[in-house]
Amino acid sequence: MNYITIAEASEKWGISERRIQKLCEENRIDGTVKFGRSWAIPKKAQKPVDARFKRAKEQENQ
Repeated sequence: MNYITIAEASEKWGISERRIQKLCEENRIDGTVKFGRSWAIPKKAQKPVDARFKRAKEQENQ
């Protein structure tokens, strides 16, 4: 499986590197692997829905 870094995912998804780190820590991105202090994210991983906003949750359920 091919992996990307947090910086690459940040560029791809348009969100901050810190936010991606938190998503990895919370196991919200499928297939992530931690190597020491770094995360490896599968290239085909989908950007998780932002659970901080109610509207995003409602759209996910439709």
